[in-house]
Amino acid sequence: MNDISSPAPLAIDGFGTERIAAGPGVSLNVAVGGSGDPIVLLHGFPQTHLMWRDVARDLAATNTVIVPDLRGYGASDKPEETSPDVYSKRTMGADIVAIARELGHEKFSLIGHDRGALVAVRAGLDHPEVVTRLGILDVLPTLDMWDVLHGVDAKVAWHLYLMAQPAGLPERMITATGEEFFASFLDAWDTDGATFPPHIRQHYVDASVAAIPSIVADYRASAGIDLDLDRADRAAGAQLAMPVGILSQDWGSQLGFDASSLWAAWAPDLTYEPSQAGHYMAERAPVDVAAFIRGLIAR
Repeated sequence: MNDISSPAPLAIDGFGTERIAAGPGVSLNVAVGGSGDPIVLLHGFPQTHLMWRDVARDLAATNTVIVPDLRGYGASDKPEETSPDVYSKRTMGADIVAIARELGHEKFSLIGHDRGALVAVRAGLDHPEVVTRLGILDVLPTLDMWDVLHGVDAKVAWHLYLMAQPAGLPERMITATGEEFFASFLDAWDTDGATFPPHIRQHYVDASVAAIPSIVADYRASAGIDLDLDRADRAAGAQLAMPVGILSQDWGSQLGFDASSLWAAWAPDLTYEPSQAGHYMAERAPVDVAAFIRGLIAR
């Protein structure tokens, strides 16, 4: 059951929307369109599945496109954080495998942006027999993300440290300034203010304000259980078995790392492409992102 009421979802033109059981007591809001080999698209923060609206319509010309709101986001269920694994990326990745199976797909290409990319990476590590292609937009693996953040340059990720704190204070602080908190990321990372139509921007803010405890729980997991899972996989030499494509800004020049090398340690079959479209590239340059996905699938 939801512990917080969810805002009514907007729709992607030409896509149907349904609720699909993902795990015990948890259902996801899922948009589905097109036909052909399946592609699953996972959104980032502070967004919902609507961030993929233009890319999804493009891909639906040749593929079945499945676009969920992640557990804890948008119009999907928001279970209470009763244990660390409720919002672990292992659990959230299993959600995605479950909804794809409910839709009749045992294998699929998986593309994630930001938070959704972390879910996608974990799904690829845990379910290599299911994820046939893995696309990552503008994020690092959890383990590497924490390793590269240091000194004053880490201020770009201040929210990671806030939401990593024990339950209680982060939720109260964000609730006190909810609209301003979430809007600050949309505005700071949208370099010219032209990326989001006003109703989409407001939808993201409203949806995020309605999901503060679950969003914080998602981030808290990345400083705890998700980090532990990555460390265990690194120690065991685990790697992503499928072709992997990365489309990313050059964060490394600011923080002093080579993102392609960090990813290569996880993905032996890797292509890495720089993007000039900013963090919200799926909305700012949807034609380029769709082309990147088609190129990955063709490998």
